[in-house]
Amino acid sequence: MSFPQRRMRRLRSNNAIRSLLKETTLTPNDFIMPLFLVEGSGICEEISAMPGQFHYSIDMLSGIIKDICQAGIKAVLLFGSTSAKDPAGSSAWNDSGITQQGIRTVRELAPELLIITDTCLCAYTDHGHCGVITGQDIDNDISLENLSKTALSHAAAGADFVAPSDMMDGRILAIRESLDEAGYQNTGIISYSTKFASAFYGPFREAADSAPQFGDRRSYQMQPANSREALQESLLDEEEGADMLMVKPALAYLDIIKEIKNNTLLPLVCYNVSGEYSMVKAAAQNGWIDEKSVVLETLLGMKRAGADLIITYHALDAARWIKEEV
Repeated sequence: MSFPQRRMRRLRSNNAIRSLLKETTLTPNDFIMPLFLVEGSGICEEISAMPGQFHYSIDMLSGIIKDICQAGIKAVLLFGSTSAKDPAGSSAWNDSGITQQGIRTVRELAPELLIITDTCLCAYTDHGHCGVITGQDIDNDISLENLSKTALSHAAAGADFVAPSDMMDGRILAIRESLDEAGYQNTGIISYSTKFASAFYGPFREAADSAPQFGDRRSYQMQPANSREALQESLLDEEEGADMLMVKPALAYLDIIKEIKNNTLLPLVCYNVSGEYSMVKAAAQNGWIDEKSVVLETLLGMKRAGADLIITYHALDAARWIKEEV
């Protein structure tokens, strides 16, 4: 059947029919809110490259955690930043470290909130890379030991999920075995399973103080040109014991989200990263776009591509906008 018998506009002619036939919906349950934790006290300082996002000292978390819970968001992703950096990144697994303090504080403030921790070494090493350096190279297998110790310390502090973002080979298996041996069988792993060497990470490196001091991360993060390798990376992490998979960044990789979604039964997360966020904020501040409409359309596209959960700095605003429309 074709025109004039078939008129597709009949199915979108008014708001009622459009609402009834909406194939993809966004809710606050879809969002994970990232938070940047810093040492010190009395700190709630806006990140210049990420308008609307802040560095929080532990004593200043209560306000933002209250806002997150009131907006209906169920999960946070914690990033810690420290001045105590060394070649091994040993502060990452310090039981009194910034992330560990954050976990315990968020658990006390909001026992019902799901706590996910970024599990990496880059913010804790003096060279800014995600693993241990031997010569001028990342030593993959030694790095696994330090990543496992970091994951264990997060689990001991009360994290629900650890999220390894380093892209070392074999880290999911190493972390899973370490958690299980220590009695943390119920601590889950959300793997940054397909993480690209992307230009969209720039603002984050200011936020987390994690820029590499030499070279780049292309030897361990994925090259953007490769979709088959992207699928393989996620499927390998599934085999190693990941509970959820992730694609990072999201906006330029919607095809990768779809491909992985079609090849796994695990929940799939995407990360709407700092560069994607800051571009929207800058355009909105200049009056070039309508921020609310663009944000919700972008997030909808990520979910339509196959993401079950979306890590996004827009989470708080998006959750509020969605609730206003109900």
